[in-house]
Formats: sequence, structure tokens, C-alpha cells
Amino acid sequence: MKQISLTLLLSFAALAPLSTSGCGYHVAGSAAHLPAGTRTMDIPIFTTRVQNFSTEVDFTKAVIRELDTRTKLVVLNGANADADAHLSGTILTQSIAPLTYDSTSGQTASYLVTITAKVVLTARDGHILYQNDALPFREQYQSTQDLNGFIQEDGAAIRRLSQDFARTVVSNMLESLQ
Repeated sequence: MKQISLTLLLSFAALAPLSTSGCGYHVAGSAAHLPAGTRTMDIPIFTTRVQNFSTEVDFTKAVIRELDTRTKLVVLNGANADADAHLSGTILTQSIAPLTYDSTSGQTASYLVTITAKVVLTARDGHILYQNDALPFREQYQSTQDLNGFIQEDGAAIRRLSQDFARTVVSNMLESLQ
């Protein structure tokens, strides 16, 4: 009996250090995967290759808001040479396509907004910390059938889509960094 207890005790003692190292858990907001000493990040307004108005602003604001919420980083607006890291983004494509039609009127009942963006996070020394060359996001919205009370819904859909984009980008950045 003493032999089994001693063997069991030694087994637990040997496994204890392994149970706490490399577990992948970190305190919320600690941005554990960013290089040590990273305290500031600059995020200029994303560039755009599309003709749609303000999508790049909505995407930039959403990413800044998400970083402010989830990390302790100081986010600097615009380009800043003193920042520890730099996040740049580009809206590559944006399209709005009819998705469903009203069978009685033949009018479009809903649309699908699709936006593809590129993001690159670099350290002050130019080393790429995270990059994704084509992040596609889609959002469906209903069209307004009453022309007297017409409300353009694509802007709201793009804002919702920008929030999904920001959550994904920040999660990917924080979890993918080595």
C-alpha cells in the first residue's frame, strides 16, 4: 500500500509543472501573445479600393473599439512612429447583391453585403506579427418595401458587419501571435 501511495505521489509531483505550463489561458485583456513591452498600437484609418462611402471608417472604428474593450493597449489614432505596433487595413472588395425576392411584387426583399479586407499588424521594427490578406465577411439585410418610409439599410448592415470583423481580427491577432 505504501508503494502505491509513493508511486502515485511521485506521479502527481512529476505532472504538476506540466499542468500549469503551456495551458494557453491568460488573464482577459492581457494580450498575452503580443511581444513583451507592447503597450501602444497605432491604427490609421483603413485604406479602401472600393467606391462605397465610409466602410473603411466603420471598420477602423470597430477595431479600435474592440481593442479598447479587450486589451490594455493604448490605441493611437493615425500613424505614429512611437507606437510599439502598427495595424493597417485595406477594404479590398465590397458588393451588395439581391438575395431574395418578394413573389407578389417581384421586388428585392433582402440583400447580401460582402466585404473582403486585408489586415497587417507589424512591430515597430517592421517584423510582421499577424497578417491576413483576405478576410471575407457577409451580412444580410431586409429591404424596405414601403417607399414612403424608405430607410437605407445597407449602412446599418455594414456597421454590424464591421463589429463581426473587429471581433474576428482582434481574436486572431491576440491568439495567433507568437
